[in-house]
Amino acid sequence: MKIRSAEIIPLSIPFTDGSRGTGLMPSKWTHLDVALLKLTTEDGITGWGDGFAYHCRRATIAVLEDMVLPHVVGAEIDDIPAFNRMLQQRLHLHGRYGITIFAISAVDIALWDIAAKERGVPLAALLSETPKKSIPAYASLVRYGDPAQVADYVRDTVAKGYGTVKLHEIALDCIEAGAAAAGEGVRVTTDVNCNWSLDEAHRMMPEMKRLGLYWVEEPVFPPDDADTLHDLQQTYGVSIASGENACTLTEFRRTIPKIDFVQPSVIKTGGVTEMAAILDAVAEAGRTAMPHSPYFGPGYWATAQVMAAKPAAGLFEYFWIRPEAFIDPSIPLPESGEILLPQGPGLGFEPDPDVLAKYRID
Repeated sequence: MKIRSAEIIPLSIPFTDGSRGTGLMPSKWTHLDVALLKLTTEDGITGWGDGFAYHCRRATIAVLEDMVLPHVVGAEIDDIPAFNRMLQQRLHLHGRYGITIFAISAVDIALWDIAAKERGVPLAALLSETPKKSIPAYASLVRYGDPAQVADYVRDTVAKGYGTVKLHEIALDCIEAGAAAAGEGVRVTTDVNCNWSLDEAHRMMPEMKRLGLYWVEEPVFPPDDADTLHDLQQTYGVSIASGENACTLTEFRRTIPKIDFVQPSVIKTGGVTEMAAILDAVAEAGRTAMPHSPYFGPGYWATAQVMAAKPAAGLFEYFWIRPEAFIDPSIPLPESGEILLPQGPGLGFEPDPDVLAKYRID
């Protein structure tokens, strides 16, 4: 494929989630920021991607415009993983990870979308001879900080057929309320987002064991301290999950042997290329990946497609919020905790022009 043009479409879509909107992001979180990328080949085939942009949309777009896209437009690309690696090598002086990889992720996803469309198959079928038709999902709640509210939302997810529910609670009373509301047969996890000190983690982990949590996510800072995470897991017998903020297979090779669940995020880790490689490495280690995917742009579709292609993929993370609009109204939302994969070519993502016009902010 030869890339004729690139267009960046910045979006900001309001959402509601029942919380105060504080505690997870640098400031109050009420809008989904999207750095949507459209690549078009000389043959007129369009590919869509996006790079992580929550509270960093302008930075991700700046890297795309100033550093990444000058290497993309006009390029003849026959080997997407090799092109991804070239971008990483050419730009390594600007930081191996973080915003640089977010921008590369957007390009990589769009390129794979094009490659599958050129062959007239869903991306999962391009990556695997035996892709799954559906994948299981879990409900990922936000942080409410109120036990009664936590219980209400957990009961809502269970009533809708989810067998696994993730909290983002850090206080014991809230976690206890969520576990009690879930009831028998429903697995509960909590994402601490690195909020516990190591001493707090040593106090809290026995309580997580008592409550039977399926996993505890990013209990301490830094989240890539694989040895400390391993020690917590081994000491208390509670599975640890981490990896939503890690980039590329290189980083994941350090954590895959150490913890039960790694969590690559396709729009953070380097796109489809890196996520597929990570899931292959997880399979080689005999473990299960629980990808991070609280997104509603092409990253949502890309996550589902890669998971459908890779046997090491576990549960799809469905973020329990209510966007004012979906970029593509045909988004394959979970039904009774299961996502049916789109069977059209590529990712299956095609944005609604009216939605783009309404929420575009440049």
